[in-house]
Amino acid sequence: MRILSLTLLSGVLLATLPGPAGAQVEDGAAGRAPQRVRSIMLEAGQACPKAEGDEIVVCRPAEEPYRIPKQFRRDGPIAVPNQSWVNRAADIDQTSRVAGGLPNTCSPIGTGGQTGCSMMWLQQWAAERRAQKRADESVP
Repeated sequence: MRILSLTLLSGVLLATLPGPAGAQVEDGAAGRAPQRVRSIMLEAGQACPKAEGDEIVVCRPAEEPYRIPKQFRRDGPIAVPNQSWVNRAADIDQTSRVAGGLPNTCSPIGTGGQTGCSMMWLQQWAAERRAQKRADESVP
């Protein structure tokens, strides 16, 4: 009797242990995975071949194999809350420098604030050039 109860208990414990999940099948699917998956790198001018039977065909251009398609990309600068912690810390550091009137900040407050004005103007000029270049490249 004791052996039987231990056997039942061990069976229940084994049934509750985590294990691999079974595949989930859609209602219209035949209940089996595709037999073949093809990943094709296309050269310029090539067309993606059609899938035949029970296969999946994935095509990507050779010049940008890992890039997000252009229609899904965002242009422009990334907002500070969406950047890495290093960039966030640099932004906070620069904001604190300007508020404190430290050197190279272009601030009327403090003794070293005026030294950063030429640096700020050069950075603005470079940003304007980058924006103009981006705008010129986007025109077909």
